[in-house]
Amino acid sequence: MSEDMNAKLQRNRDAIDAIDQQVVQLLNQRVRQDGGLDEEQVLAKVAAFNRGPLTDATLQAIYRAMMLAGLAPDAVATATDKVDALDLEIVQLLNKRVQHAGEIGTIKHANGADYYDPTREAQVMAKVAGLNPGPINNQTLQSVYREVISGSIALEKKLVIGYLGPEATYTHQAAICNFGVSLDYRAIKTIPDVFAEVESGSADYGVVPIENSTEGAVFHSMDMLVESDLHICSQVYLPIEHCLISQSELDQITEVRSKDQALGQCREWLRVNVPNATLTDVVSTADAVRTAKQDPRVAAVASALSAQRYAVPIQIHGIQDRDDNVTRFLVVGKTRAKPLGDGRDKTSLVISLKDEPGALEQTLKAFASRGINLSKIESRPSRKKAWDYFFFIDLVGHYEDEPVQAALADLEGHCPLIKWLGSYPNDERG
Repeated sequence: MSEDMNAKLQRNRDAIDAIDQQVVQLLNQRVRQDGGLDEEQVLAKVAAFNRGPLTDATLQAIYRAMMLAGLAPDAVATATDKVDALDLEIVQLLNKRVQHAGEIGTIKHANGADYYDPTREAQVMAKVAGLNPGPINNQTLQSVYREVISGSIALEKKLVIGYLGPEATYTHQAAICNFGVSLDYRAIKTIPDVFAEVESGSADYGVVPIENSTEGAVFHSMDMLVESDLHICSQVYLPIEHCLISQSELDQITEVRSKDQALGQCREWLRVNVPNATLTDVVSTADAVRTAKQDPRVAAVASALSAQRYAVPIQIHGIQDRDDNVTRFLVVGKTRAKPLGDGRDKTSLVISLKDEPGALEQTLKAFASRGINLSKIESRPSRKKAWDYFFFIDLVGHYEDEPVQAALADLEGHCPLIKWLGSYPNDERG
C-alpha cells in the first residue's frame, strides 16, 4: 500500500476517533434528557433528521438499542427543541462517521480486505467502552455501535448471513447480536447446510451453536468443523431464557415440544410443573411454537421472540433450570481474523492422538510449558473407527503467536491430526 494511501487511511481513522469521542459524550447526555416522546415518535423523528448515507432503518436500530436500556435514573424533563437539537447532532455525526468508514473500506477492499473484520470490531468496542463516562453502561453502548458498524458494512456490501433456522430461533438472535440488523439473514435447515452455503458462496458467513453451559456440546457443529475448510471468525455468548408457550394453561397441556437441548435445559421445571405431559424432541424451537399455534394441547419451550413471531401466548417466562443458562455460538466463514494480542484472542484446534501411553500428557505439556492457557478440551468420537477420538481444544492466544506455533510444532511427532479451526477475538459479545 502506498504512502499516500496510508496517510489517507490515517486521516479517516483520526476523524472517526474524534467523532466517536463526541458521539459517546452526546449519547450519555441524551439519556439524561426526557423530551416527552414515546418510542414510535423518537424513531420517526430520527428518520426525518436523516440525510444519509445511513438508512433510516439503521438509525432507528441504533436508537432502539439505546431506548431498550431506557433513560438514566437522573433524567429530567427537557424542552423538546433542546432534545431535537441533540438528536440531530447525533444523527449528523453518525452519518459523517460512516462516510469516513466507507473511504477506509474502499482502500482496504481494493487491497483484498474482507468487509467484515471481527478484530477491528473488537478494537472499536474496547475503544468506545474506554471513552464512556456513563451513565450508559458499556453493554448498551456496544449494542449501539454494533448497529453503527452493521450499517457501515451494509453501505459497502449487503452481506448474507446464514444461520441455523428457522426464523426467530436463538441462533437467529445470536446472528443479529453479532452482525446487527442492517445485513441480510437467511434461515437454513441444518448445520451441515449452513456450512455448505458459506463454502459455496451463497452466504458470506454462517452462525451455528457450539455449546451450552447446561447441556454441553452441539456435536453436529463439532463434526462439521472437522470436515469443513471454513474458519471460526467470531463467537457469541447468548443468555438463554426459555418460555413455556401455549394457547392453554398448564393443567390442559398434554405434550411439550422443543429441540432436545432446550428440553434438557428445562428438564426439572417440566418434571415438576407439567409432570404428565409427553416431552417431544423436534427439529427446532420455532417449529415447536408453530405446532403449539395449531394444537391447544401442545406447549413449546422457546424464546419470547418466537412467541411474538408466531403469535402464541407465553404462559410462563424463565423456565430454564439454571439462571446462568448461556449458549455459545460460532461465526464461520472464509475470513481469518487478525490478532488482537495481549491475551485477547482465542484459538480453536482439533487434534487426534496416537494410541500410546502418555500421548495426552505430552500434548498438554506442549502448551503448559509455554504458559498457554487451555480454556477447553473435549473429546469426540472420530467416526472413522471404533474407540478413535478427536480432541477439541480452545486456547488463549492467536494461531500466529510464537508460543502457539512452537507448541504446535511439538505436537507434530505424536498427533496424526492437527487442524487449526480459527483464531478470533476472545470477547463475550451477545
